[in-house]
Amino acid sequence: MARSRPVARRIHVTGVVQGVGFRPFVYNLAVRLGLSGWVLNSSAGVEIEVAGPAAALDELVRQLRSHPPPLARIESVAVTEIPLPEEGDPSFSGFVIRHSQAQPGEFQPISPDIAVCNDCLRELFDPADRRYRYPFINCTNCGPRFTIIRDIPYDRPLTTMVSFVMCPECQAEYDDPADRRFHAQPNACPACGPRVWVVSSADAAVHLPSGVEAIAAARQLLMDGGILAVKGLGGFHLACDATSDEAVARLRERKGRVDKPFAIMSPDLEAVELYCAVGEEERALLLSRERPIVLLRRLLEGPISHLVAPGNACLGAMLPYTPLHHLLLEPGGGFPVALVMTSGNYSEEPIAVSNDEALERLAGLADAFLLHDREIHARCDDSVTRVFAGAELPVRRSRGYAPYPVRLPFPVRQVLAVGAELKNTFCLTRERYAFVSQHIGDMENYETLRFFEKMVEQYQRTFRIAPEVIAHDLHPAYLSTRYAERLSSGPDGRLAVQHHHAHIAACMAENGLPGTRPVIGVAFDGTGYGSDGTIWGGEFLIADYTTFRREAHLKVVPLPGGDAAIRRPYRTALAHLWAAGIPWQDDLPPVAVAPPVERAILTRQLERGLNVVPTSSIGRLFDAVSALAGVRQEVNYEAQAAIELEALVQEGVGEGYSFGLGEEIDAAPVVGAVVDDVRNGTPVGVIAARFHHGVAVMIRDVCQRLREESSLNDVALSGGVFQNVTLLAMVVPLLQGAGFTVYTHRLVPPNDACISLGQAVVASARGRG
Repeated sequence: MARSRPVARRIHVTGVVQGVGFRPFVYNLAVRLGLSGWVLNSSAGVEIEVAGPAAALDELVRQLRSHPPPLARIESVAVTEIPLPEEGDPSFSGFVIRHSQAQPGEFQPISPDIAVCNDCLRELFDPADRRYRYPFINCTNCGPRFTIIRDIPYDRPLTTMVSFVMCPECQAEYDDPADRRFHAQPNACPACGPRVWVVSSADAAVHLPSGVEAIAAARQLLMDGGILAVKGLGGFHLACDATSDEAVARLRERKGRVDKPFAIMSPDLEAVELYCAVGEEERALLLSRERPIVLLRRLLEGPISHLVAPGNACLGAMLPYTPLHHLLLEPGGGFPVALVMTSGNYSEEPIAVSNDEALERLAGLADAFLLHDREIHARCDDSVTRVFAGAELPVRRSRGYAPYPVRLPFPVRQVLAVGAELKNTFCLTRERYAFVSQHIGDMENYETLRFFEKMVEQYQRTFRIAPEVIAHDLHPAYLSTRYAERLSSGPDGRLAVQHHHAHIAACMAENGLPGTRPVIGVAFDGTGYGSDGTIWGGEFLIADYTTFRREAHLKVVPLPGGDAAIRRPYRTALAHLWAAGIPWQDDLPPVAVAPPVERAILTRQLERGLNVVPTSSIGRLFDAVSALAGVRQEVNYEAQAAIELEALVQEGVGEGYSFGLGEEIDAAPVVGAVVDDVRNGTPVGVIAARFHHGVAVMIRDVCQRLREESSLNDVALSGGVFQNVTLLAMVVPLLQGAGFTVYTHRLVPPNDACISLGQAVVASARGRG
């Protein structure tokens, strides 16, 4: 490098720059460039003071910005000129990594957990390596992060690895700038790190084999058809042979999970391709460092038991992301091509994380436990995602993604938004960051509420956020709303945000819209408390971050029994038939399945308005059409009827059913057309296709009317209905073909997991106003 005048600079780097090998990267770069000074982690990011030739410092900054370590995400690199150090200043006698500094009130994003890297995998299966078959191998470029961090800055004493003292060999790696494990906080080996062992459910006090023998014993149990509880990265899995009807049926019976799909894990991509079609983008997601569960189109002839995902056209598949998984699923010896890997819990409970908790809560589910002694600090389920239009469409954002923040298009107040009842997440905001939590679950029991409360406390502490206001849903009975009321002594510290406004605001925020101009928001889901006290779910809004107007919606239909109708789609179908003026005749599937006594009760309820819930929900219309077409009359998990209807959509059907359009969108013509097709013997796949086409055309036509009235051309699609990629694949091209700019979700799910983000930006915007 050409000689240039000596200078000194202070460099402040923000983003995900701790736990990703950033200090070793800076150290090695500075030494290579012949610079002197130091680098350290602080609560606000990474601080660097460096002196040397100006050209070398320019190159250092360029490399920081353009070629950071693979796991780093740079938000900013601020450079300030400082006076040259005096000759002999010990701080600039070479280049060193200094001890971390905690700074009161400062914060920075932290890395999610990262799948084991290829370098570590090579060592894992190398008999000559000292970590051969060690299930906790990691390095600066991979391994646990969020789930073991207690506080920032990210150093070993502030993680759950604090109890494991590094042996001399590991310490030497940790201290060597040329080593891949230089300052790798979870660094460990068989001599000094966590260990694994097997416990039988029959006698939890007896420790069975440990180490490699434990993994061999666990593999044998799985091959013999047993159910194994496996302690993973963010909690326990329940595993069994995914190719065995008997094993999967036994797991369903024990777990109390009748039809809801199980996720599966295979050792490699080639195994996944035995049972699923894998496109280029899906391949990239499966192999990504986040390692989510990816929803893939199921092949008709494959080895996976039909009981893994009954009635579903997709399978949720993932690849191993920890060394323990790689050892457990190692091909050969007759081991199955896939294991069920479902959350270690009874249905609707949080995933178990500690050994004692698992042994107590899962004893009736598992035949044995594969345990380890590295504590999990933050409970974190697997993420679920899929591909739409060549890009990622999240379904559940958790391990591998959280707690990485959504970068906002404007600065925000410090807000706590407590989210919705189902698929709950919470969100904390500060500056331009929205820290959306990992998946919390359905807020319907005390255990989930305690998990929620613990994570809120941890996020507030980790990111140094003291909320000025708490945002919550309008629904007064939600546990999250009651939590907000307990935290805030009066209404001045709380803000209720309408459910569907939050949906649209979340879509706007993640797409970087400044909010200076409203959008046409299409919020389609199953249930959301409306500002008029009814249940909404088929909404067209004109919305920005502060306000919304309900410009059109599905015509209200009374649901007899409320939640009972949600669990029994045949009741929803009967309500839609009644609203459309179509007699209940036994040739229609939902009528045939309803006992005469129940029909009589429902008739009185509908005629008198007794114990009925008025709703504009299009999610309930999907349920009704599914029941009318004979697909699903009762459900045992959320959206089952709609999911199974989508799975049957026949390709090549061009025409769709027509809605009655107006401020109230009338579904009665659609219901009537479905009834006619059922009576005419039209195939179910054609009925499903016509319904999806009809909904897509209706969305386009209503948006066109609203554009004529408002001159708005941006459309934001949000709500659980837009997890339906069959519908999205119809409606997005229709809208784009009509000249609209269409925004969909790419960072947070369109379902209720995005509600907390929307609540947070709405609360902040109203506060600014």
